Amino acid sequence: MSQERWDVVVRFLNGPLQWQGDIVMRGPVVRMGSSPGPNGLKLDGYRALDDRHAVISAYQGGTVQIAPVGANQVRMAPHENVDWSEIQPLRVPTFLSEGCAVHVGPPGRGATFTFVECRRLGVWTQQALLSEAAEADPSVGIEAKSQVQTLDIAKRIPLWFVPIVGLMVLMTCSGVGLIAVIALQRDVEQLGPSDPGQDYYDYGDVFAETTVNANLKANTGNGFVAFVSATNAELAGDPSLKAPEKADLQLLEWTTRAEQMYIRGWKFWGKLDRSRDTYAMVLTKLRAAKMPEALAGIPYQESGYNPVAKDVMLCAMGLWQFQPEIAYRNGLRVEGCHMRGSSIPWKPTEKALPINAIRNAEYVADAKCQISSCDVDERTEAAKATDAALRNFLDGWNDPEFRQSGAMVQMLIATHNAGYDDSKYRSNGAVSRTNVARAYKRYLKDSGKTRAPDFIGQNIKCASKEQMDPLNAENINATCGSYLPNVTQTYVPYVIAQHLLAACYYGKNYGNDPAFADYRKLVAGDGYCQAIKVPSPEEVAAHASGG
Repeated sequence: MSQERWDVVVRFLNGPLQWQGDIVMRGPVVRMGSSPGPNGLKLDGYRALDDRHAVISAYQGGTVQIAPVGANQVRMAPHENVDWSEIQPLRVPTFLSEGCAVHVGPPGRGATFTFVECRRLGVWTQQALLSEAAEADPSVGIEAKSQVQTLDIAKRIPLWFVPIVGLMVLMTCSGVGLIAVIALQRDVEQLGPSDPGQDYYDYGDVFAETTVNANLKANTGNGFVAFVSATNAELAGDPSLKAPEKADLQLLEWTTRAEQMYIRGWKFWGKLDRSRDTYAMVLTKLRAAKMPEALAGIPYQESGYNPVAKDVMLCAMGLWQFQPEIAYRNGLRVEGCHMRGSSIPWKPTEKALPINAIRNAEYVADAKCQISSCDVDERTEAAKATDAALRNFLDGWNDPEFRQSGAMVQMLIATHNAGYDDSKYRSNGAVSRTNVARAYKRYLKDSGKTRAPDFIGQNIKCASKEQMDPLNAENINATCGSYLPNVTQTYVPYVIAQHLLAACYYGKNYGNDPAFADYRKLVAGDGYCQAIKVPSPEEVAAHASGG
């Protein structure tokens, strides 16, 4: 007896299989688990799954059902943006509809996928299915008599099947319970706030993080892919760049270290809570410009999201900490500035900082900013300053070499600190070798590479806090043997880490805000935030050192 064969198409949302796109599983019966047997879907690399965890059945007309095997946990929801811990496990076979999401395994572990479709393909032979179910010797022909009783397709489940399954459930309950206990014991404790923290972390503070939490690093890798690698892959036209092993692993290492540093401090979470409206504004503008969302971490690093923050050395000001020339270049008014020792109001007329600005900028003396105030300073207007920042990114954003690099996101971040290539904005055309575009070209030439997705990670060369001290003028132009300035080296992982944590905080606590709605999935199920004990606004407010 032959029937049309219906195959099942799914798309995984987490873990190793998420990089394979649509996965076609041969029907009509698909077993799923860590070791499902012949023709099953092996969920290798996912935690807390049984050998045969769930089964999907696809029969005539494209009817598809999923059911747990024994007492294993399987959950289903209309979409993936749910908290799986709030969804009750399935107890009976349940019909799948296109676009619905399924989570197999306990919340926080296991695999999540969406059901795409049931696809007709050729025919399947009922007797062959029965022989497979009986685990017959493959050398025995299809005409050989099977020991399995006839499968009644019309009734779907034969009468003899129910008591046998019941007996199997009773026999395996204790074993499943033991497995669950062991799996829970293996869980790694989440990292969360534990001390007051600092108002501002210097560029070298991360060197105190001498060990890396393996659980946090594994989850940070997923966030890194979501906000960095996926964008880089799309811009480069190379989907393989989304694979975790293709990430800038050295940069990922330092991003994890930076996360560890921030996670502990209540002051960090307090600043995130106070900054949520401005963070939402920045995200909205970045999305409208189709630029990477990770850039929203820059104002935190620059100013702690304080729109009137002022730098004591180079007179940078505002949310994005623009120096006067860079603000002027990108359309912001900085006028009527009063400098110590002068009665003549000053305003920028050049569109780029001079080389070695700490010594050559006209508003700096003895490595200190000499501007006391300005009559007009649009750098302190958050929305206008953000528009200027987007314009400032355009040189790098439109650079085809940056797009092909596989490192666009992290290099754009670096340009905000080290500049893209200021030579075309200088009246004398003077070149800064550490502007990112110049540095990247030199690195490619010297290394013989045609592109370098790991450019930033390979150029984190400094090894001590002393080499990164931003108040030491000698460090401003130092590189520690890198192609990038020393402060730029840890600037990039700081920014990425801050955005990854901000996405977790806002996704958990302010997911109803349209700006943060997409971040809700990051804290649900197997979202990368699972390794972090994200505090609530009430916890932050109640903590005396939370801000």
